[in-house]
Amino acid sequence: AGREEKIRSFKPRPYFEVHADLGVKAGSYRGRWFDEKFKSDGDEDARAERLWSREKADEIEAKCANKTGEITEEKKSATQASPLLYDLTTLQREANGRFSLSARRTLQIAQALYEKHKVLTYPRTDSRYLPEDNLGQVRKVMSSFNDRTLATHAEKALRNEWIKPTKRVFNNAKVSDHHAIIPTGTSPAHLDDFERKIFDMVARRTIAVFYPAAQFEVTTRITRVEGEPFKTDGRIIVDPGWKAVYGKEAAGEDEQSIVPISPNERANVLAIEIKENETKPPARFNEATLLSAMEGAGKLVEDEELREAMSERGLGTPATRAQIIEGLIFDGYVERKGKELVVTAKGLSLITLLRNLRTDVLCTPELTGEWEFRLKQMAHGKLDRRHFMEDIRGLTREIVEKVRNFRGETIEGEYAVIDAKCPNCGSGPIKEDYKTFRCQNCDWLMWKTMASRQFEPEEVRELLTKERVGPLQGFRSKMGRPFEAAVKLGEDKKPEFDFGADGNGAPQKIDTSRHESIGLCPVCKEGQVYDLENAYVCERAATAPRKCTFRVSKTILQRPIPKEQAQKLMSTGKTDLLPRFISKRGRPFSAYLKLDDGKVGFEFAEKSPRAAKPRARKSVTKT
Repeated sequence: AGREEKIRSFKPRPYFEVHADLGVKAGSYRGRWFDEKFKSDGDEDARAERLWSREKADEIEAKCANKTGEITEEKKSATQASPLLYDLTTLQREANGRFSLSARRTLQIAQALYEKHKVLTYPRTDSRYLPEDNLGQVRKVMSSFNDRTLATHAEKALRNEWIKPTKRVFNNAKVSDHHAIIPTGTSPAHLDDFERKIFDMVARRTIAVFYPAAQFEVTTRITRVEGEPFKTDGRIIVDPGWKAVYGKEAAGEDEQSIVPISPNERANVLAIEIKENETKPPARFNEATLLSAMEGAGKLVEDEELREAMSERGLGTPATRAQIIEGLIFDGYVERKGKELVVTAKGLSLITLLRNLRTDVLCTPELTGEWEFRLKQMAHGKLDRRHFMEDIRGLTREIVEKVRNFRGETIEGEYAVIDAKCPNCGSGPIKEDYKTFRCQNCDWLMWKTMASRQFEPEEVRELLTKERVGPLQGFRSKMGRPFEAAVKLGEDKKPEFDFGADGNGAPQKIDTSRHESIGLCPVCKEGQVYDLENAYVCERAATAPRKCTFRVSKTILQRPIPKEQAQKLMSTGKTDLLPRFISKRGRPFSAYLKLDDGKVGFEFAEKSPRAAKPRARKSVTKT
């Protein structure tokens, strides 16, 4: 929520960069002007290469055009050690970045590789090290790979005797209940595509950690034209070291070669240009960056003792962080939009309310830090458990009393301004407050909540601009049943449901330039299935008249359906076992989604048979 507020309140600032194409005998290279006297003054957007004044940029351009420059160059060697072995959080973070897998899905795959296939060690670990007596086992693992590429790299490590008891890998002091994730030595068989990818990640990391560091030659070239410095950076791999294990994947990512120069050679300015840009707001979290933030949440705590208490834990544990993220999505506080995690109107409203109740201690990592600190005190016999529990009860009573006594009519917060005209007066602006979106020029307003669902500012903008939005999910009937509908502006210029002829609004053609195709339709075998705002829909199902029926809602019985599960349904006809569906009676249950004759339905896991209880026999007296 804090990140979203920064994004919404962010005001971009224009800045300028001066780039020059510089020519020498061997060819040309590109340099960028920078301020050699630059010092950070606390401005997060300031950089040595940025100019805030167009006039200054124009002055540098005019001064340096068609001139020559003096070249100075510094070369130095640099090394890069291999990353440490995987713990669960690091594996989830990298799998999200490489394959767009959710943290929960990565945990499921790693758990299957551990329990079902027996090819990985226990995955729910927060350690990136191995016990010191595991050296022999690791050598056996390195001899077990049947994949040709992995086996070649592993054999090289064995042949060169690189597998040694180094503290970077084997360290009892840094092993908690479970050690880092590594292969077990069992040959993988019958793995699906994502299982192969996760196994390959762990196997390559296990091999690479024993390889020598990658070696680079780093070049910093300064070209001074009329006293103005232009900087060019070069980086060449001298010895790939551990990067060889990753082959083409890593070969060129760190290379940036520049043409050589002769002694005392001068450079000609072939071309010079001014690039205009503007500062960017902070990026929204994705699962990878949120996992990192949760793991390192202790760094945000100012108190040294509390920070130390959280240093080994962060928020949540490796085994629970994925569950926390999925819980926020399930409860409607956060939603996935592509790769980003975006706080919803419901989530922002909750944080705004907690701040106005003066209970925002619940929103900070300090509370977790304090509890971790006091739990450690209890573990060492320095604090009585009764005192800790009494403080917990006291905090709970205090929060309940604040909520019970709160009478605030005006709830302050960071609210949106909607870029749309008022449907009543044709003017505006339309501003959000805690409960409504309200015109500032007349008395028109619309409530933020409709049928137990809160509108997002972007949805309101679309409604006011196009007089219709949706279909939208997450509404609830008076009986508490979830439903989906489009919303339109009625004759009174207020929102009302538009169920359309088919019950959820008329079909609209998919804009394929704005939406991602996730695969071929399994029903008609002709159309592509697109990832829309509220559903995965075959393009032929979005025409009038419909030519296909395939459509999977992104939320079924209050449970979000991730993209990878929709793809698995399309490719195999069945998802994984999915928990946390909510029945009409409000009870949670788990089920598979199954494609049957073009329609999506439930398939329930078979329950293990229970032994029948022996019946007590009644004695019968014959007469």
